[in-house]
Amino acid sequence: MGLLRTAIIGAAIYGAYKYITKPDEITGKSIVDDLKEKAPEWMDKAKAYKDDLEAKYMNDDLAR
Repeated sequence: MGLLRTAIIGAAIYGAYKYITKPDEITGKSIVDDLKEKAPEWMDKAKAYKDDLEAKYMNDDLAR
C-alpha cells in the first residue's frame, strides 16, 4: 500500500512539474518564467508595504 501511494504522489509531482515548465504555445513562456519576471516587482511592493506598516506603528507607539 505504501509503495502504491508513493508512486501516485511521485506521478502527481512529476505531472505538476511538467505542467509549470511547459512553454505556452502563443508566448513561448512557461508559468515559471512568468513568476521569475514578476518576483522582483512583488518584492518591491512587499518592501514598500512593510515600510509603510512599520512607519505607521512606530509613529503610533511614539505618540503614546
